[in-house]
Amino acid sequence: MSLKRILFFILALVLLLAPASALAQEQPGEPVVHALLFYSPTCPHCHEVLQNGLPPLMEKYGDQLQIILADVTTPGGQMLYRSATSWLPIPEDKGGVPALIVGRELLVGSVEIPQRLPGIVESGLAAGGIPWPEVPGMADVLAQMEAREAAAPQAETETAGLVEETSPEPVSVEPEPILQSVDEASTLTPGQRFMLDPAGGTFALLLLLGMIISVILLVIVWRRGRSFIAVDSWLNWAIPILALIGLAVAGYLAYVETTQATAVCGPVGDCNAVQQSPYARLFGVLPIGVLGMIGYAVILALWLWQRYGPEDAARRSGWLLPVTALFGVIFSIYLTFLEPFVIGAVCIWCLTSALIMTLLLWLAVGWYLGRSGASSEPASALG
Repeated sequence: MSLKRILFFILALVLLLAPASALAQEQPGEPVVHALLFYSPTCPHCHEVLQNGLPPLMEKYGDQLQIILADVTTPGGQMLYRSATSWLPIPEDKGGVPALIVGRELLVGSVEIPQRLPGIVESGLAAGGIPWPEVPGMADVLAQMEAREAAAPQAETETAGLVEETSPEPVSVEPEPILQSVDEASTLTPGQRFMLDPAGGTFALLLLLGMIISVILLVIVWRRGRSFIAVDSWLNWAIPILALIGLAVAGYLAYVETTQATAVCGPVGDCNAVQQSPYARLFGVLPIGVLGMIGYAVILALWLWQRYGPEDAARRSGWLLPVTALFGVIFSIYLTFLEPFVIGAVCIWCLTSALIMTLLLWLAVGWYLGRSGASSEPASALG
C-alpha cells in the first residue's frame, strides 16, 4: 500500500489498521457486527461518511463493529461491487456509493448510513452479531487477507505501528487488507473486463465500430468533395435539434458527475460504475459531462453562425462545424473503448451521446460540402 493511500485513510477516518488475524481471534461469545462499505475517493458523500459518519460509531462500538472498505474506482473493488449487486439487487433509486451492506440490509448515501446503521448495530449485537455479507467472492477475499497476514506479519506490525502513532483514537475499520486483496483483480485482461457486462459491452463494441467506420468514410467523402445532403434539405434542421438533445444528455451527465447523484440507468450497462470511475473526469479535474456540454454548445453556435451570420465570413469558416464534430467523435471513440475494455461497465447515457455526435458528424460534413459548393471546389480543410 502506498504512503499516499495510508495518509488518506489516516486523515479521512482516523483509523487503526488492526491485523486481519484479529477477525479470527474475536472473543468467544462476544457479538460482532460485520459490514462491507463501497466507496470512491472522488465522492464527496463518501468522504462525509468516512470522516464524520463512521468514526463516532467505531468509537462507541469498538471491536464489536467491523467494516471492510472496497474502492469502486479500482477494477477489483468494482468487480466486488458488481458481485454484491448480483447477490443483493440494488433498486434503481439506490445505486452508487457510498453503499454499505450489513447482513442483507443495504444502506446508501451520506444520510441513510449514519441514520440507520446505529439501530442495525444495536439489533445485531442483541441478536448475537451479524456475519460478513455472503457476497460471492467475499470468502475468498477474507482467506487471501488472512494468508497475506500470516505471510508478512512483520510488515503488518510496522504498518499498524505507524498508524498507532498518528491515530490516538483507534477504531476497528480495516481497509488495508481487503483493499490489497480486492485489487488483485486489477490484473484482469480487457477481454475479462468485457465479460463483466457482455450485453452492454457488445452494444458499445458495435457503436465503436460504427464510429470508426463513419470517420473513415466521411474523411474520404470530404476529400473527394461530393455532397450527399441538399443545402435546403429538412435534414439540416436536424443539426440544431440533435445538438440540443446532446446538450441535455451531457448536462445530465455533468449533474451526476458534479453532485455524485445516482444516475438513472436503463436495462443495459451500469451508469454509476462508469461515473464513479477515474475516467469520468478529464485529467482528473474536468467532468466529461461538462466537456460534452461545451462541445454541443460550440456545434450549436457554429450552426447558427453558418445559418444566420454574414454569408462570406460564414462560408470561409464553414469547415469549423464538421471539424468540431469530428473531434467530438474521435474523443467519443476513446471514451467508448474505455467502458467495456478498461472500466468493465458501460453507460447508456454516454453511448447515447456518442451516437448523437456521430450523427452530427454525418450531417455537418454533408451540409458543409453542399454549402461550400464542394463538388467544384474540393474542401481542403483535411489536407
